[in-house]
Amino acid sequence: MKVVIAGAGRVGFNLAKYLAVGANDVTIIDQSEELLRQISDSIDVQPIVGYASHPEVLERAGAQEADLFVAVTASDEVNIVACEVASSLFNVQRKIARIRNQSYLDPNWVSLFRPAHLAIDYIISPEVEVAKALSRSILVHGAFDVTSLLEEHVKMVGIRCSQLSQILNTPLRLIPGLFPKLHFVIACIYRDGELFIPLGDEQILLNDEVYFIADRDQIPQIMEAFNFQLHYGRRILIMGGGSIGLTLAIEIEKNLKNFSTKIIEKNPKRAEHVARHLKTTEVLCGDILDVNLLNEANVRDAETIISVTDDDKVNILASLLAKKEGGMRAMTLLNNMDYSSLVISMGVDAIISPHSITVSSILQYVRQGQLRSVHSIRNGDVEVIEAEAQESSNAIGLSIEDINIKGQVMVAGLKRGPQTHILPPKTTIRVGDRLILIVDKDSINKIERLFATRLSYL
Repeated sequence: MKVVIAGAGRVGFNLAKYLAVGANDVTIIDQSEELLRQISDSIDVQPIVGYASHPEVLERAGAQEADLFVAVTASDEVNIVACEVASSLFNVQRKIARIRNQSYLDPNWVSLFRPAHLAIDYIISPEVEVAKALSRSILVHGAFDVTSLLEEHVKMVGIRCSQLSQILNTPLRLIPGLFPKLHFVIACIYRDGELFIPLGDEQILLNDEVYFIADRDQIPQIMEAFNFQLHYGRRILIMGGGSIGLTLAIEIEKNLKNFSTKIIEKNPKRAEHVARHLKTTEVLCGDILDVNLLNEANVRDAETIISVTDDDKVNILASLLAKKEGGMRAMTLLNNMDYSSLVISMGVDAIISPHSITVSSILQYVRQGQLRSVHSIRNGDVEVIEAEAQESSNAIGLSIEDINIKGQVMVAGLKRGPQTHILPPKTTIRVGDRLILIVDKDSINKIERLFATRLSYL
């Protein structure tokens, strides 16, 4: 697949890194020659220096041969125009644009992005995606990541094993015997900077980050098995009233009716703006590093504190301060993930990476074959893929055992008709089956081919 990416920032770089694996031909455009040199030295991409929306630059980038164009520059307007040029002059069929300014995304103007008006097939808003990811995580106390699968019947939950429990130091193959009524699978483990798909003899260690997949109704019991106790005081403190903070507060008001939310914003004008857009959320104006203000906001009663300013260092300090003052769980937004291990070791419970969330959202519209959703974990070393076996798929007639590859591919779930199975039993793949696959990055192309259309159906 030929992919042209406009913008070599963190999102553009990470997306290029994921797509450069395998047979994809990736070209990346940016105005910074130095930034492009750094990227091309680390991954196999073709760098093009220039302004991403200029026709001659897109021509040099090979847009006329592109299967996909992704515009993720720092400018919404450049992204919009670049997609228009890619469509009208080079007939690129799939175009994705990152749009950050919420004014463009106001429901009153949603018709702006209809195909009749703008040549963009998919709009990605980092603020909206991050807010949705955070609102899902808020619902599961102790989780730093919650992803819905199979129309929300199944969840993938990311937790840090900071509590001693029966599950720790036990070979994974023996865990079903300890909890016979619980049906879940350990999808992957992050330990010492490495993310991997575990085998049956592997054990979960204290402070491992673990992603498990389970039926949504069993999530509370599984969290208790990991020794995370249920908490019913649903109080949220959001620190930072920027685009992400405001969008998150709106999301909570809309979908989490039994939550009590407060938000702290330092800029008085911005605080007024935030208050005008919220109905039940209490807005406080002040410095999130002010201990007196945190106590005024009753930080010790907050179940979850979420720091989402645009300054990583402020987010880190505010989270640590909130924990010191009695906050139960602190989640911190980080743009620079180089800090992540240090921040976790200092006591912050969860790290939010807007770039990883944005890339994961984009990948859902990039992967080939009958892949209904794709979720990137950590730095993309593992992907959770929801695939549908259609009559034309190469997967039809294969068994679960044929698809499983130790340490590389694992069938974690299967939905057949109304029935959903976690770690499905021995069976042959049929038309209409929906599979949840845990896939190592080096095996993604195999899965794409497996669920692609057979040549005999073309």
